[in-house]
Amino acid sequence: MADNKLKHQFAAYTEWRKSLVDTISDYRSWLNEQELNDVQIDQRIQQLLDRLRDDKLNVAFVAEFSRGKSELINAIFFADYGQRLLPSSAGRTTMCPTELLYDATKPTSLQLLPIETRISDVTTTEYKRYPDEWKVFEFSIDDSESMIEAFKQVSQTKRATVAEAQTYGLFDPNSPDDAMNVNSDGSIDIPCWRYAIINFPHPLLEQGLVILDTPGLNAVGTEPELTLNMLPNAHAVLFILAADTGVTKSECDVWRQFISGSRWKQKGRIAVLNKIDGLWDELKDENEIEMEIVKQVNTSADLLGLDASQIFPISAQKGLLARVNGDDALLQKSRLPALEKALSDELMFSKKEIVRENTKGEIEDLIQNSQILLESRVKALLEQLEELKGLRGKNEDVVEHMMNKVKVDKENFEKGLQRFQALRSVFSQQANQLFTLLGMEALRSQVKVTRDSMIAANFTKTIVNAMDDFFVDIKKRLLNSDYQIDEIKKMMDAMYEKFSAEHGLREVKPPLFSTLRYQKELAKLERAYKEQFNTALNMITTEKMSLTSKFFETLASRVMHVFEIANRDVESWLKAIISPMESQVREHQLQLRRRLESIKRIYKATDTLEDRIGELEGIEKSIHDQIADLQVLKLHINNALMFDGTIIEEKVA
Repeated sequence: MADNKLKHQFAAYTEWRKSLVDTISDYRSWLNEQELNDVQIDQRIQQLLDRLRDDKLNVAFVAEFSRGKSELINAIFFADYGQRLLPSSAGRTTMCPTELLYDATKPTSLQLLPIETRISDVTTTEYKRYPDEWKVFEFSIDDSESMIEAFKQVSQTKRATVAEAQTYGLFDPNSPDDAMNVNSDGSIDIPCWRYAIINFPHPLLEQGLVILDTPGLNAVGTEPELTLNMLPNAHAVLFILAADTGVTKSECDVWRQFISGSRWKQKGRIAVLNKIDGLWDELKDENEIEMEIVKQVNTSADLLGLDASQIFPISAQKGLLARVNGDDALLQKSRLPALEKALSDELMFSKKEIVRENTKGEIEDLIQNSQILLESRVKALLEQLEELKGLRGKNEDVVEHMMNKVKVDKENFEKGLQRFQALRSVFSQQANQLFTLLGMEALRSQVKVTRDSMIAANFTKTIVNAMDDFFVDIKKRLLNSDYQIDEIKKMMDAMYEKFSAEHGLREVKPPLFSTLRYQKELAKLERAYKEQFNTALNMITTEKMSLTSKFFETLASRVMHVFEIANRDVESWLKAIISPMESQVREHQLQLRRRLESIKRIYKATDTLEDRIGELEGIEKSIHDQIADLQVLKLHINNALMFDGTIIEEKVA
């Protein structure tokens, strides 16, 4: 039976990530054993480990209904259950966005958010913080029937009046398509639920896979959080078409507006031509069938603006059947493995590269700080040994002179320490100014001002101006933050240089930092706002309150999320920029104290000179052993980072 490469690659990725966590944990344990750790360093390591452990891989499936989307999810991820896990039948089966994941802190269950919550301006992400708002159906993973029954809940609909459907944003009176959905009694069928979360311990979900199943193209337009948050931030989006119909106009519009990446500039966007088994005709030979599939692929590629190699013709239904029955020939005919290979090759490689680069920079900085600390200890120890060896055969006056010299050095450093404390004070003030610019309270205040302006507006132009002013304000905050960051870095550069010149501390170049990545995220959101909301059509056809609600349910919420990440990253950078100096200052102060104490003991004859020299030489050897250990740990971490198995040739000191 052919292997599912995506599952294999995902398992390999998880093992790579686990190995990385283990090696970084070894480094942390070693720091504790050698008494080289401190609160700030430990906090940075913990944050790094948390990011690795909580790392998720998000894959979204988007299609018009009856394109076999749920069947494809079953075929790729859940064929091992021997039957369809997600509902899949003719017609529309997924009525609301459905997220499949695993959270060990929650019961195995289906959580459902009532459709009535669409009336509020609160996003589904916010609602996740309030479990009481969700209806929960628990099920047993040992009982397939109970799982299937629970999952059928996502297909539930109910009848509502047209006015109610319009209130929920599920009916547009100006849409001919919506008018066709009105029942003979004047009612309309709407989903019972706004959002669903399926939490269960499937092996891939346990490893961090998150699957988003969207409920048809109409939801892509009516649920702004999908288009402005979930889809753009998915690591892969599979856009599923039907081989018998090809690309419809609505599919072409959604692909170009939301999926293709023209706005988001992201990889991992894959088009799937499903149901090729509908083209399998016993009255045609294999060449004729292949030519028909190639024709559909080429036509779809032209309409979507893709290369033909980016369109994957498959049969999800036959692929699932082949996996359940162990039919390798049928599996190959379904072409499902080709899609899995493409998804695996592009998705897993890109994800690993991102995680590796983020981890590499942070861990290299931490190891460098440990290296600097140990090297400063060796330097201080050699200075002590040189001083003590120079006392051999000298009289008490020389020893006393040496003791006085160390006292002077200590006094000079104490004065430098006062400057450092003053620097710490200025650093704190500068940091506070930076957090004022990026502060969440100030942002919330600006959101409120914008919202009030939009609600009070009597003209479309006023609403547009309020939105434009909002983006102008947040861009200004980030640009001013960059200026403040540059000021902090200049100050720290000067202080490192001064302490290096005056006290022999090793000069360290503070890490660079910029708000450019957050500016880019906000630029994406601004483009999305202009494309979706700031158009004459939207301003004419959308009611003011509905527009206000959409804006604050999507863009404002997303902007706040970007600022939350910026605050977290700035906090980490500030720790990284001050931590090496703090460590060196503490270490230098400790070594001066030890030098003075050592000479005092010799002067008072409590220790013999040779005994002390021997003791320091023993300490020197142990520090060199620590440096060698650190190099070994660094090598292990680098090898763990090289997920392709390449061994780094590096001479261990």
